Amino acid sequence: MNDAIVRNLHRLPPDIDLVVGIPRSGMLAANLFCLITNIAMTDLDSLLEGRIYSSGTSSKRRSALDRGLPDMRRILVLDDSIRSGKAMRAARERLEAAGLGGRVMMGAVFGIQSKHVETDFIFEVVPDPRVFQWNLMHHVILKKSCVDIDGVLCVDPTREENDDGPAYAKFLAEAFRLHAPTQRIGTLVTSRLEKYRGPTEAWLARHEIEYDKLVMLDLPSKAERQRLKAHGSFKAEVYRKSDAHLFIESEFGQAETIARVSGKPVFCVDTQQMISPDALSVAALRQELRNLPSRLRQANSAGSKIKTLARSVLGEAGYLRLKNIVKSGTTK
Repeated sequence: MNDAIVRNLHRLPPDIDLVVGIPRSGMLAANLFCLITNIAMTDLDSLLEGRIYSSGTSSKRRSALDRGLPDMRRILVLDDSIRSGKAMRAARERLEAAGLGGRVMMGAVFGIQSKHVETDFIFEVVPDPRVFQWNLMHHVILKKSCVDIDGVLCVDPTREENDDGPAYAKFLAEAFRLHAPTQRIGTLVTSRLEKYRGPTEAWLARHEIEYDKLVMLDLPSKAERQRLKAHGSFKAEVYRKSDAHLFIESEFGQAETIARVSGKPVFCVDTQQMISPDALSVAALRQELRNLPSRLRQANSAGSKIKTLARSVLGEAGYLRLKNIVKSGTTK
């Protein structure tokens, strides 16, 4: 969101004296905008009550605040995104009823199209289907997602807590909750052992986390799980065989494994990054290209050897994809 705001600041009029955030996500957008531009900020209810947030000591902010609401040249009412336009219409109606409509400019950082009748300005177009970093745990996509528990819904156990004994039992009962999803989750997929289903279900119920299925690793002990290194591959197979559209995982290495094995996208909570299986495939092809002997890549007379070596390393399908990458120049 911050990058989208910065990229599009030059398109906005220069006489904005106040930015008004539409609660709740619009406050995030307004705050980022105001931190970048050093413009005064408030929320919609406060604006209608004539109150502006006091913040900072810069001369520009002081002059804007000293002028007061009646002397503001232009007011930007900002939301994070717009789809149906319902929130924007409601905000405009309240502003017009208060006699502020003439100086107000309505905007959203992201829209499903470049123009919406409810807004005067869209920073960038992000068409459906879409999900944002800040609303992932409140999005309906959770109903069609696989979600890990440790590191996502609660903290990971420490080395001392992860003893497969009394310390771990205490952790399962008292683990600190990280995220509080407000949508029902399709499938919880965890490498916790099946023998811990009871305390896991109890913790989920206590924190009012709703879900359809809970899939756990059916192995006898932590030692056996570590021996088999089954964490990522287990989750990947569950995801691959499901109708889920997204997996939410905490650990980056496991996220990459899940994306590669399942062939479907994974969101990594630790890095706040969406991992695409296509991107992983392209990265692997590029690495294989870099590993080819440079004398074969550079010698015009060695074309057939390069093709033979590439086919042997990548297979026919991989070779064709590599060929397209080289043609497009993306390996430079």
